[in-house]
Amino acid sequence: MSQHYPALLVTVPLLSALLISILGWLSRRLCFPVAVAALCVALFSSVGLLFRVLNEDVVHYFLGGWAPPWGIAYRVDRLSAMVLVVVSAVALINLIATRRSVEREFPEKIGAFYTLYVLLITGLMGIVVTGDAFNLYVLLEITALTGYGLIAMGEDRAPLASLNYVYMGTIGACFYLLGVGYLYISTGSLNMADISAILPSLYGSRVVLVAFIICMVGVFLKMGFFPLHAWLPNAYTYAPSAVSSLVAPLMTKVMIYVMIRLILTVFTPTFTFSRLALNHSVVWLAVIAIFMGAVLALGARDMKRMLSYVIIAEVGYMVGGAWLGNRAGMTGAILHIANDAVMTLCVFLAVGNVVYRTGGYAFEDLKGMFRKMPYTMTGLVAGGLSMIGVPPTCGFFSKWYLISGGVQAGQYGFVAALVFSSLINAVLFFRIIEIGYYEPFGSDHGHGPAPAPMEEAPLSMVVPLLVVVVGLVVMGAYTGDIVSGIIAPMIP
Repeated sequence: MSQHYPALLVTVPLLSALLISILGWLSRRLCFPVAVAALCVALFSSVGLLFRVLNEDVVHYFLGGWAPPWGIAYRVDRLSAMVLVVVSAVALINLIATRRSVEREFPEKIGAFYTLYVLLITGLMGIVVTGDAFNLYVLLEITALTGYGLIAMGEDRAPLASLNYVYMGTIGACFYLLGVGYLYISTGSLNMADISAILPSLYGSRVVLVAFIICMVGVFLKMGFFPLHAWLPNAYTYAPSAVSSLVAPLMTKVMIYVMIRLILTVFTPTFTFSRLALNHSVVWLAVIAIFMGAVLALGARDMKRMLSYVIIAEVGYMVGGAWLGNRAGMTGAILHIANDAVMTLCVFLAVGNVVYRTGGYAFEDLKGMFRKMPYTMTGLVAGGLSMIGVPPTCGFFSKWYLISGGVQAGQYGFVAALVFSSLINAVLFFRIIEIGYYEPFGSDHGHGPAPAPMEEAPLSMVVPLLVVVVGLVVMGAYTGDIVSGIIAPMIP
């Protein structure tokens, strides 16, 4: 069975989505258990693949037994195995944590919601394991189309935000597909391993140069890299809470993975950092992205929008780290994919709990929240501390590698941007703590009636949040093992 883990990752969720769609018409109460079962299989297969990869280094799987370049190959190495575990674990935890919210917000659309949810994870898992450049485009579109649908199910302005996302996402996909077309013209192959083997003899070709630049622009659009981020703030703000806490931790991180995959195993670092020598320019674009994300977050008037701009800054962290062109920077970028996914899940789950109880996510809705929802606010503070970079949370360690990479590369502007963003994050989250702990604060504070009773979110929402909080510390404690066992062997 273990030899078929790569296929199970995609086929089980895909077939389960079809079953959930049918159950949405016949018996809606079965949709959630089927979705949980599908994602449990995905997580089990991901963990199994990770252990197998640690022993075998790389796992190859040919769909239908057709070997490349004629067939589609799945290729799983240490990097993709780690990302698979992150994607499947985040998706499963979020699915369980948001059940009550989904039942309240979409009582008549449960079948449609869980169908799109599982299809989105199918696309993300496929993106991570595929070894075919065109198949990657197909999976990108599966992920994007389901994401558009999920976001459009949100508030009044959600359909318009989703439409904007459709425009920008389609443009990004077209750029990537055009780049793949140029690669096919140059190499005659769509298999990533074949392309990587053929390209060294074509490094001087302008067609290859154009292909690389166009592919990167498409990926930058998909990940929301500033200034190509216009779709992201509204999409994540107006999406339903159960959707925000899924797409915010995963969509941008998987696209960062695609960028790193293209750099390391398709075009290779020799071409990216030596032939093109664009890394200094991209790092300075990342500096601008970090700075603007932090400043725009300061001007936000609600938690979701604030966190959306924080994500834009985090994208700048990972893009800048990957393009520093040294091992420390690339290590920090890869490590931050996992760390940022977990801490983003943490803060968005906490916000979702607040929305469940108060119906809003404005800063005013946090007044007195430490008394009413102490466990939820603990989760929000823990996620905030990780985003600031406070040890022993995992966010500290990936930032340490990123700063070390910036110093080694002489990119002190990048180092300054990281420090500036961390200080802004401290201001942002301490403002939340101030509102939630001290307000309302009036002349009768401490002399009025007894504080409001505790109105915590349901246990099914609080327990997954606390599990994620523990995960922040555990991942920080095992950073050394993650780096030495998974990340370091992947970096040339």
